[in-house]
Amino acid sequence: MAAPGENLRIDGDRLWDSLMEMAKIGPGVAGGNNRQTLTDEDAEGRALFQSWCEDAGMTMGVDAMGTMFATRAGEDPDALPVYVGSHLDTQPTGGKYDGVLGVLGALEAVRTMNDLGIKTKHPIVVTNWANEEGGRFAPAMLASGVFAGVHDLDYAYGRKDLEGKTYGDELTRIGWKGEEEVGARKMHAYYELHIEQGPILEAEGKDIGVVTHCQGLWWLEFTLTGKAAHTGSTPMNMRVNAGLAMSRIFEMVQEVAMAAQPGAVGGVGQVTFSPNSRNVLPETVVFTVDIRSPDLDKLNAMRAEIERRAPEICAELEVGCAVEPVGHFDPVTFAPELVENVRNAAERLGYSHLNIISGAGHDACWAAKVAPATMVMCPCVEGISHNEAEEISKDWATAGTDVLFHAVLETAEIVA
Repeated sequence: MAAPGENLRIDGDRLWDSLMEMAKIGPGVAGGNNRQTLTDEDAEGRALFQSWCEDAGMTMGVDAMGTMFATRAGEDPDALPVYVGSHLDTQPTGGKYDGVLGVLGALEAVRTMNDLGIKTKHPIVVTNWANEEGGRFAPAMLASGVFAGVHDLDYAYGRKDLEGKTYGDELTRIGWKGEEEVGARKMHAYYELHIEQGPILEAEGKDIGVVTHCQGLWWLEFTLTGKAAHTGSTPMNMRVNAGLAMSRIFEMVQEVAMAAQPGAVGGVGQVTFSPNSRNVLPETVVFTVDIRSPDLDKLNAMRAEIERRAPEICAELEVGCAVEPVGHFDPVTFAPELVENVRNAAERLGYSHLNIISGAGHDACWAAKVAPATMVMCPCVEGISHNEAEEISKDWATAGTDVLFHAVLETAEIVA
């Protein structure tokens, strides 16, 4: 089949307008978004997305995890669909583009096909995966994980937020619990457009990241148990200080990650103290260690070292230590034929490009377990993401969506 002509381009202004319109829902306090999964704001964003999809002539399906699938019919009723998408949920202090660009870029690709009268052999399904972020309900990429058979539905429904509310109850509450069996759909291929969430593309002056791999991840949730005591009147040698044990574990995680260089990262982004009072030593500290590497052996060695040393640190302070893995995926190698489609599209359209390994996890990582999959990335300013200061340019968004559009057409096969 002939490749799409280089003159075929998406409408960058319309894409940008859609991004800004979605950003009005769940505004953050500093210019970004707080549209966490299964909140009222998430429900509002979903409704807007559904209306746009229906305006574009697509039909909407929703599965039992709350993932949305908007289908543009293909010419061959027996051809499996090409899935394209990402997520609309955000971090509590998230940006306007993380995930959202992938969903609305996919929608813009369909709108452009409609404008140009393009028909494809394969149907195209624009997808909004539920709970990609994992900020409210761990683990991240929960719905796509159930879809791929990594998690079961009961496990997902039982996940709790910090207030003790469960995923299943909140999904029902907001009215987006669908009838479809999760994972019953079959994919011909899966594409995902995303901002890089790192500084490489901007630093190298490249328009497009051709994503060849995604590094693996472990999230290890630690629960440290000390003794609540007055910070002013408890002698230093009589304290059972869970906070001190936590700080030493933080230092140890840093040491382990640095010893695993190059190609490894580790850190902590979430901590909960109880009772969390200024003048009370914590009785309980809960935090999650996040370690990542594209090398599976290195990733697992880091986990083993952290889990070996943390109890030793706690034992010296007479602090209890429990650890539970709450998120994991192995490093992913994306489908070479789809990666080549992305690279060819960038070259055909005249966009500079660079092979890149994704530092963050994405729904594409789980989709790759059930179908050929890959990703397209565009730069973001200074690599800042999961932050309300997250920013991209209209030109970057347009370039990424142009490449997505062409790669999807290559796979979905234009019908003359």
